[in-house]
Amino acid sequence: MPETDKIVINTSPLIALVAAWGNLEPLAALYEQVHVPFEVCQELSKGGSSNFAVAEFEQATWLRKQSSALALSPLLLNTLDLGEASVIQLALDLGLKTVCIDEAIGRRVARLSGLSLTGSMGILLKAKRHNPSFSVKDAIARMLAKKIRLSKTVIDFALEQAGEAT
Repeated sequence: MPETDKIVINTSPLIALVAAWGNLEPLAALYEQVHVPFEVCQELSKGGSSNFAVAEFEQATWLRKQSSALALSPLLLNTLDLGEASVIQLALDLGLKTVCIDEAIGRRVARLSGLSLTGSMGILLKAKRHNPSFSVKDAIARMLAKKIRLSKTVIDFALEQAGEAT
């Protein structure tokens, strides 16, 4: 998990972090810059069936939300969904090294594009390093309660890394 002060973030991690924290404010304390591609802003603002995380996203005025669509590489567009493609493209365009993507294929393409990765769990572990009293176990429980899908492998790894495994 790379240490960086600037990231580009995808929709799924934003939603997962709202589920974990109740808002996105801890993200501002962990990163100097958090970039959100226009395409991700559009996707998140639509809110899906429940509008979950929309208000918290809109309240996070410190996020660097892009105001216009990107010229996306056809390779990215043909391989990934619009959000993941735009995260990778924006990182490449801005010369940023790290993206936050949770989905496996997006992570694989990001690596092939020469980018470093983190995900929602990586961010929670970074929060734990910055604030040892933060409970990753409680954050995971809140994520699961909001129907965020997490594999047992990811949960077990995160709890072990956080020193909270039972």
